Amino acid sequence: MSPRPGTAGGTGQVVRGLFSRLWLAALLLAGWEAVTRIVGESYFPPPSEIAVTMHDLWFSGPASRLFLTEDALEDFGHSLYNLFGGWVLACVAGVAVGVALGLSRRLSDYVEPMVHFGRAIPPPTLLSFYVAVFSLGTPMQVATIVSGVVWPVLLNTVDGVRTVDRLHLDTAEVFGVRGGRRLLRVVLPGAAPKIVAGLRISLGIALILMVLSELVGSTAGIGSLLIGAQRSFELPEMWAGIMLLGLLGYLLNAAFVAVERRALGWHLNAREAA
Repeated sequence: MSPRPGTAGGTGQVVRGLFSRLWLAALLLAGWEAVTRIVGESYFPPPSEIAVTMHDLWFSGPASRLFLTEDALEDFGHSLYNLFGGWVLACVAGVAVGVALGLSRRLSDYVEPMVHFGRAIPPPTLLSFYVAVFSLGTPMQVATIVSGVVWPVLLNTVDGVRTVDRLHLDTAEVFGVRGGRRLLRVVLPGAAPKIVAGLRISLGIALILMVLSELVGSTAGIGSLLIGAQRSFELPEMWAGIMLLGLLGYLLNAAFVAVERRALGWHLNAREAA
């Protein structure tokens, strides 16, 4: 009989599972540390020095603030506000338009050419346009994020709505489930796996565009710190910002996967059974 989670055997399994996932990262960090120490190149500081810089910059504050410094509150607050603000706006717009296009072939025939035209434009090329329209600041940064994030959400939603099982739609029709009830009870649940896949992809794109938007004329945020450290040749700070972005991306993805497993447990279980 397998040990229960509260037993020593269960704890041992958790520890072994954690080690099996982290051993490669630890090995890479050790190799990085050894190579940079041997080479001694100032442009590539060792990870131990980067970790000390990250601690001094962001995680050496008082315990009452969860050890966050003033710089951390300013940089993280500004960047995360832009990140989640742009991501949420893009997700709402992408799902709404995607559902409309997925349900109406006639509307899709008119709109889809413009959708494919718009998604082919790289968001960085629109920075000058957004600066002219919104000037420098949060609106410009949020607009940059929205312009790149909305497309994977929209296209995945369209695909998800169009691939809802026809049997489910016919059954709903037979039982008189129409209009908004059909949308909420049949269409959206059936399209949810692909919609969520688009949301997950878009979150990574939002992180990239968040940094990109803060490289232009911003005085706060992780991207602003990166470009400032690069220009003043404060290389440990620059690498600290890069490592922080990697950790932030990992944590956001892990959190999204946890929510996905809770929300779409029925779908994951069905897929594993199949």
